[in-house]
Parts: sequence; structure tokens; C-alpha cells
Amino acid sequence: MNTKTTSDAGSLKRGVALLKLLATAGRKGLALTELAAKAQLPHPSAHRVLAQLIAENLAVHDAQTRRYRLGALAFELGVAGSTMHDIRDLCDGAMGSLAQETGDTVYLVVRSGFDAVCMHRREGEFPIRALVLEVGSRRPLGVGAGGLAILSAIGEEERLEIIQRVTPNLSAFGKLTASDLDAACAQARADGAAVIQNRVSLGVRAVGVAFRDSMGHAVGALSVAALTQRLNQRRTQVIIELLRNATREVEVRMRKRHTS
Repeated sequence: MNTKTTSDAGSLKRGVALLKLLATAGRKGLALTELAAKAQLPHPSAHRVLAQLIAENLAVHDAQTRRYRLGALAFELGVAGSTMHDIRDLCDGAMGSLAQETGDTVYLVVRSGFDAVCMHRREGEFPIRALVLEVGSRRPLGVGAGGLAILSAIGEEERLEIIQRVTPNLSAFGKLTASDLDAACAQARADGAAVIQNRVSLGVRAVGVAFRDSMGHAVGALSVAALTQRLNQRRTQVIIELLRNATREVEVRMRKRHTS
């Protein structure tokens, strides 16, 4: 047996485990003690592997807080991977089915920092369409139905930080406030979907449901927008169920992509 090969494979496995933990920790990061415990590694082993990750720019260590976070190269690799596996391709089938079933406009938005970016749009056959988002446009998380669905699915500590960061930009959207956004997130979590009306465009109601990546992060959402009179309470519930089915399909596709 080649002991060096076995050792290298073990180091790689430990490195991947630590990177996954750092990915779930966000910008706050994790301390060495937490990382070692969660990865079930002795402190010296965890410290040694983290030093290797730092040397490759896959992790960084904050000397002031003594916590570790993902490094710039991890982000760059993620961007490169996303271009190889375009999320629009993963969502297009589900979006097409939604547009056909509802007759309305279906949107894909993804999280980008503190913003929600429209990545794709499929239009239904209803003659009056709610074209409230252009592909490539961005809004603060929580403003549109898709962005609100994503924000409401994020953990409390990070969600409150995001609300604080986007608050200066909220007044442009119907005088929305931080407390409004916090209450809307609570309602969306209770309902299992985000519903907004007349917030961005008068006479338009929109419904959004978030989907999560293989790490459990809320990374995007599908939403349906239509004229308010088309989306009464009963039809809204029907579309929520359709969106839940569609986002489950997207999550299955994402898991398959992750393991292939």
C-alpha cells in the first residue's frame, strides 16, 4: 500500500469536510474548536489542514476574532462551477411547466450578496402579462416575491443582518421599512411562501417559493406574477402548491448535479 497516497486522500477528505463547514458558517466563520468538534478531528489535525487551505487561498483566518472563513479561491471556484452548470438550465423545465399550467409569468431569482438577481423568465399565454422583472435586474433581498422567499428561508442571525444592510434602499419600494420586511419574512415562513401585492408594481400580485442547494442554503426562488384580479386567495393557494412542486424538482436536479 502506498502510504503517501492514503495520507493524501485522508487530508483531502478532511479538507473537504472543513470547507463544507465553513460554507455553512457564512461571513461570521467558525473557531478552531468548533471546526474540530463538528468535523470530528483532533485540534492539531484540524489546525494543520486549515493551514493548508489558507496557503491555497481556500480559507482565511481572522487574527482579531480567531475565526476561519472561506477564502477567495472558494468563491472563484464556485463561480466557475456555476458557469459550467447554469442554474437556468436546471430551472428551465420546471419554469416552462409552471408558465404553461398557470398562463402567467414565471421568474427565477438567485441570491447575490444582499440582492436578488433575476436570472431567467418564462412567459405564459395569458394575453396580459405581468412583466415586472427584466433578466439581469437586481433588487434588495426581500423586496420582490422571490427575494422575500429567499430572505425568509435564511437563518435568523444572517437574515437580521441582511435586513439591516438593505434598509437604506427600501424606501424606494413603497416606503418599505425594516420592520415591514421582518414582519413579511415571519408571514412567509408561516405560510411556506412569500406573497406580495402592489409593492413593486401596482395591480400586480406575486408569489414566491425558495429552493435550497445541496448544503441546505436558500440560494434562489421561483415566483409567479400576475394581475391582482387573476390571483385571488384561492388561486394563490393553487399556485403556491405548484411552486412547491417546482422547487422540489429543482432541488432534486441540483442534488443530482452535485453528485454527478
